[in-house]
Amino acid sequence: MKVVTAEQMQELDRKAIETYRIPGILLMENAGRGAAETILTSFPDLPQKRIVIIAGKGNNGGDGFVIARHLLNRGITVKVILLTDPKSLRGDAETNHYIFHRMKGEILPAPSSKDYQKIKRDIEKSDLLIDAIFGTGLDAEVRGYYREVIDHLNALHKPMVAIDIPSGLNANTGKPLGTAIRADLTITFGLPKVGLLISPGTHYVGSLKVVDIGIPKPLVEEEKIQVHMLEEGDIQSFLATPRRPDTHKGDYGHLLVIAGSVGKTGAAAMVCEAALRMGAGLVTLAIPKSLNPIMEMKLTEVMTEPLPETPKQTLSLRAFNTILRLCENKKAVIIGPGLGTFKETQSLILKLIKTIELPMIIDADGLNALAIQPKLLPISNRSLILTPHPGEMARLIRSTVKEVQENRIGIGKTFSQSSHAFLVLKGYRTLIVTPKGEVYINPTGNAGLATGGTGDVLSGMIGGLICQGFDILPSLQASVFLHGLAGDQLARELGERSLVATDLIRKIPLLLNR
Repeated sequence: MKVVTAEQMQELDRKAIETYRIPGILLMENAGRGAAETILTSFPDLPQKRIVIIAGKGNNGGDGFVIARHLLNRGITVKVILLTDPKSLRGDAETNHYIFHRMKGEILPAPSSKDYQKIKRDIEKSDLLIDAIFGTGLDAEVRGYYREVIDHLNALHKPMVAIDIPSGLNANTGKPLGTAIRADLTITFGLPKVGLLISPGTHYVGSLKVVDIGIPKPLVEEEKIQVHMLEEGDIQSFLATPRRPDTHKGDYGHLLVIAGSVGKTGAAAMVCEAALRMGAGLVTLAIPKSLNPIMEMKLTEVMTEPLPETPKQTLSLRAFNTILRLCENKKAVIIGPGLGTFKETQSLILKLIKTIELPMIIDADGLNALAIQPKLLPISNRSLILTPHPGEMARLIRSTVKEVQENRIGIGKTFSQSSHAFLVLKGYRTLIVTPKGEVYINPTGNAGLATGGTGDVLSGMIGGLICQGFDILPSLQASVFLHGLAGDQLARELGERSLVATDLIRKIPLLLNR
């Protein structure tokens, strides 16, 4: 599903009205009616509830009046608190105010703080609040009277539905503009807005529903929208093709994993096991020779290749030629998990990144080595996938974690396009960014994934698909989505606190089979 900025949505609305001659009041009607239906579905006992809609003076308030009309027609008790003088309403908002007024709907004007004090009790006695104060066009900090209203509504801790966006939230950044409504349900129109899907906006949105308001599909396709949200249907269609009965292990690729050092053999093991569970035909692990006996006992289905090592028991530069030989019949390479940061090993990693021509997933200590020579990128005619967490991303671009987290989409796009590499920026709402600047937001996952080894599992999942010959982008999308989905199912079964990385590997077969 495409995801838009406030400006892009405004442009779609404008073109729908001017190019397709769809009346603006029809778009408002579709929005309000769709929102009313969503509210009725979400709250089955709505007829027994007292509903209060808090409406502003713009189109968001107009949406509120459409909702109020449809609820009133269903026999539901609904009041509208209008935070402006009715005479100040214009256009479609004024029309829908007039219709609701003629229906003898209850409207309580409160254009000032003094007026608001008089009707506070009506709000406080309500069972459900509907926020229709500000829409996605808000770009200034909420102050004065409106801040007082929003803070009062939040303090009531009543069920809250936000219309299009929680009032006060920046539609592009997800940041509250001074203050913002904390909703239990947000019903947005046309397409989801970026700020609703990224932190900190997600903390204000609650559940998110998208209502179709009749924007023509060709118009959406024509618009240069580069941000998308992953959906389960996309992943299902990618994984739906069954295996032919007349195949063998060689048909499903051979993955080379370059990983592991003293104390970090677990990272190497999880990468390999996750790749096999994703369907890789064969996996070979390149490991420092002194650790080979451990890995042969630890990994039953994985082949191991003992390689020359440094005095620190990390991979030595002397392993370079052997690794190139190992690449000869492989379909993809994962490099980095648990390799360590010993200087000679980092030199080996950089030399391999420059030389190996197979699709390569660079993770963990592979990224730490790359951070020493970030100008190594771009490497033309290469398929590189980088999978940093925010700390690794910050090191790659000589920045801070705070700066990365405050502009994940912008930084991800700039880096991916300049390095000509695919980027998987891990964390809450993991991003997939392509070298062409397309961004995919992953909606799955939870805080239970904030534990050691989950990134290694993700790398293995990605490598397990790519080595089978699947295209890179759908492989990234499927791996990231399923990784988070496994975490979500495990959180329900075990709780977030108890989740460990190897639990994810055990969940992969069930999800693939589904």
